[in-house]
Amino acid sequence: MRALAGLVALSLLAACTGEAPEPEPEATEVPEEFARPGAPIAGQRGLGTPMEQRIAVLGVLNKRNNISRDLEMKPGEARRVFDNVVVRLSACERTAPWEEPPETGAFVQVSVLERPDVDTAPEWRRVFSGWLFKTSPSLNVVEHPIYDVWVKDCKMSFPGEEAPLADDDAAAPAARPAPAATPTPSATPEAATPNNDA
Repeated sequence: MRALAGLVALSLLAACTGEAPEPEPEATEVPEEFARPGAPIAGQRGLGTPMEQRIAVLGVLNKRNNISRDLEMKPGEARRVFDNVVVRLSACERTAPWEEPPETGAFVQVSVLERPDVDTAPEWRRVFSGWLFKTSPSLNVVEHPIYDVWVKDCKMSFPGEEAPLADDDAAAPAARPAPAATPTPSATPEAATPNNDA
C-alpha cells in the first residue's frame, strides 16, 4: 500500500512544472456610456425628489447651556445659529423604502466664530465638513467642545411611495358627508301634538 501511495505522489509531482499559470488580464477600461462627463447612471434618472427640493432636518446643540435647535434647510442653504455657528447643507439623501438597511445622511459644513487667543479678534474656523448619518452618528462626528450637529431627517419621496397615513386620516372626514339630522321623538305626548284649544 505504501508503494502505491508513493507512486501516486511521484506522478503528481512530475505533473507539476513548478510555474504558476499566466494570469488573465483584468478589464480596466470604462464603457463609453459612462465615460462621458456627467452621464447619469442607469436606473437613477428621475429617482426621488430633485436635490434642490429636498429638506434636511438637522439638530444643533450648544453643550454649554444645553440649548438645542432644529434646522430645516434645503441643499445650498446656510444658517447662523447661536450667533457664532454657521451650518451649511450641501446635500441630503436617504435610501429608497425598498432598500435595506434604511439610512439617512447629509453633507454638512460647520464653521464656528472663535478667538485663536485672547489678544486677537474672533475668526471663522471650519470645524467639520463631511457626511453625517442618522443611524450611525459615531461614524462621522462633529468634534467640537461646545457644539454638536446631527441629522434627524431628509424629507424626500420616491416613485411609488404612498402618502403618509396621517394625511389620509386628516382628509377622510372632509370627504365623507355629515350624517343627516334625524328628528328625535319627544318625551311627552302633549309636547308632540299641537294644542288647538286656545
